[in-house]
Amino acid sequence: MRNNLLEGYIGGMTWGWTGIRGTWNTPEAGHSMEEMVTRLGVNWTAVTFAALQDTAHSTEIHFAEEPTVTDEEVRHAIASSKRLGLRVCLKPVVNCADGTWRAHINFFDIDVPCEPKWSEWFDSYTRFMLHYAAMAEETGCEMLCIGCEMVQTDRRELEWRELIRKVRQVYSGIITYNCDKYQEDQVAWWDAVDVISSSGYYPIDSWEEQLDRIEPVVRRYGKPFFFMEAGCPSRTGSSRIPNDWGLPGDPNEDEQAAYYERMFEACASRSWVGGFMLWDWPAALYWPAALYAPEDAAGNDDYCPYAKKAESLIRDHYTAQIRELGGLPAQP
Repeated sequence: MRNNLLEGYIGGMTWGWTGIRGTWNTPEAGHSMEEMVTRLGVNWTAVTFAALQDTAHSTEIHFAEEPTVTDEEVRHAIASSKRLGLRVCLKPVVNCADGTWRAHINFFDIDVPCEPKWSEWFDSYTRFMLHYAAMAEETGCEMLCIGCEMVQTDRRELEWRELIRKVRQVYSGIITYNCDKYQEDQVAWWDAVDVISSSGYYPIDSWEEQLDRIEPVVRRYGKPFFFMEAGCPSRTGSSRIPNDWGLPGDPNEDEQAAYYERMFEACASRSWVGGFMLWDWPAALYWPAALYAPEDAAGNDDYCPYAKKAESLIRDHYTAQIRELGGLPAQP
């Protein structure tokens, strides 16, 4: 079961998170993107950044303010990606300034006077998303991700359908929504988007079980599917709970590599899995400068596979899948 909408396999990597102002239009950012293409053999990237609302119960998203990257920086990152031959998914994300995870953004289902309301939040979110939808159209981004892991908002079906309707008035490319892990069968409005995508942070021994659960959803809606996020820190213990970026543990390249090997093996046998936009590759590989140089990558315990054992696994898998299933490789 494959769908030609994606025109081949997505061998992608998320670039630039979290999108801190002043870090994207620099020599370091250019070097980072070139290294991503050369080392991983990617043919897609998700240009990804965050805008902030104050708390999970605030209704105004401050996307034109610091620390969010400027419009000029976003356009520069898109243009740099395209010069390297990449297809681009633009992925604007909302975060909470107080550190609360965006999945907890929530309001009363019934409007109450003097309380923050869903209608107010979606008004702001729509302005936020339409701004970048217009930019995605202007710059020729092949895909737009209209939301990421916003679990408590998922039940607001009518609001999401209206947002998508408005986005389609200004953007003509592929629209997807990145649901959170374990939520693929909880979204009732998949028919409104072009591609289903999710965050595949599943335990190393749970991939077959989770794919069995996701497959009926994909078949029910008849949409292409890929993992908009997936990955594992290079840290002892992370393969069992890969979504916990703060899990204590020693640096462990072997555990990260084993996770990728198992994930790729499980998904390669499912023809409906259209690829990955792995997590993640920062705009500054050497930030802070003392963190690690390529020869010191074994001491880093983050998601980025730069100069780690997982790097060659990703490159080999992407090369083989793109050759077999189609999708133009990048030309660095």
